[in-house]
Parts: sequence; structure tokens; C-alpha cells
Amino acid sequence: MEKKFGIKEVVAMGIGTALFVVLTNVQIPLVIAPNTYLQPRMAIMAFFAAVFGPVVGGVIGLFGHALGDAIFYGSVWWSWVFPEAVVGIVIGLFAKKFAVKEGGFNTTANIISFNVIQVVSNAVAWIVVAPVLDILVYSEPANKVFAQGAFAFLGNVVIIGVLGTILLSVYSGISGKSSDLKMED
Repeated sequence: MEKKFGIKEVVAMGIGTALFVVLTNVQIPLVIAPNTYLQPRMAIMAFFAAVFGPVVGGVIGLFGHALGDAIFYGSVWWSWVFPEAVVGIVIGLFAKKFAVKEGGFNTTANIISFNVIQVVSNAVAWIVVAPVLDILVYSEPANKVFAQGAFAFLGNVVIIGVLGTILLSVYSGISGKSSDLKMED
């Protein structure tokens, strides 16, 4: 299996990271858990990961979150940066299966597959990785961070499930049609 990584992927990382950072302040608070929000930036990262693969998804999650924290909050909360990268990497590992670029995403099987994978990746990232890192790195109380992680998981699943699926569906429909173009004689 040949893996291609070129200028398109580098540009995707730049654009995706920039969008992720810009969307850092677009958030709907989940009042039940402190410092936990619905954030559309997760759908952007999932979109780029599903189209361009795990390196692009991981870089956008890692650098997008770190830069967003640094710019808007003045410091980086690393225990939540790494889980973003985990989600991007895991979704990206299945990019070929989703067939977004080829115009094949809009099948029930691919949409379900994408959403199962994003749910599992978010569960690992937010129910396991983020709380454990919060406890180990920042000595945060377990009950607080596991509650935050659970709500971050639910919020991300909803945002990616709705907005991410819509973005991928529209892009796949357009991408599939443009690949049908043939040069005239």
C-alpha cells in the first residue's frame, strides 16, 4: 500500500490548523461541567483527518489546540491538547476507508463507519487520556476531570457526528463529481 504525503497534505495542515485556532473561541458552554464546551473546531479537525489522513489530523489537533490555548488563554493545557491529536490520528487512520476524496462517503456504511470510529476515538481521548493526564500532570481531582472528560466526549461526538458528517458528505459529493471530469479532445 503506497502512502502519499505531499503539498496538498502540508497545505491541509496549515489551513486546518488555522481554522482550528480561529474557531477556538466559538464555543457553547456545557454548564454541567466547568471549562467544557461544544466546539465546532472538532468537526473541522475530523473533516481534515477523514480526507487527508492521520498525520494531518494529528498535527491539526496538536498544534491547533496548543496555539489556540496559547493565543486565547495565555497558556497551554497539555492534558487536553494530546487527546485532540489522538482523535485526529485515529479518524485519519481510516481516511482511505471513508472514500471521501473519491466521492464514496455518502453511503450508509461509510457514514456509520465514520461515526463509530469518531465515537470510539473520542471515548479513548476524553474518557481515558485527558482525565488521566489531568491527574498525572496537573494533580486535578479525579471526580472533576472524569466528569469533564465525559462531557467533552459527549459534546465532541455530537459536533463531529452532525457538523463533521455534513461537511464530509458535501465535500465528498463535490469531490466525486469533479473527479468525473474528462479532458475533451
